[in-house]
Amino acid sequence: MLSPYDLHPDPAAALQLVGLQAADVERELILATLRTTHGNRTHAAAILAISIRTLRNKLHEYAEDGVDIPLPAA
Repeated sequence: MLSPYDLHPDPAAALQLVGLQAADVERELILATLRTTHGNRTHAAAILAISIRTLRNKLHEYAEDGVDIPLPAA
């Protein structure tokens, strides 16, 4: 599993995050991870190092705000 110390983000990509609210960055990271795992919430939660309950709560919150949540692959 990757740790934050294994990541070497492109400085230009990191600069694009400047000025964004932390909640917006978190939402996009969660949704991108969920897309990468083809909607597998258990795997996404493990990658993000959060509990499945926390992930489900956040996804419920996003859905209430009208965000399109990736569905699990069939």
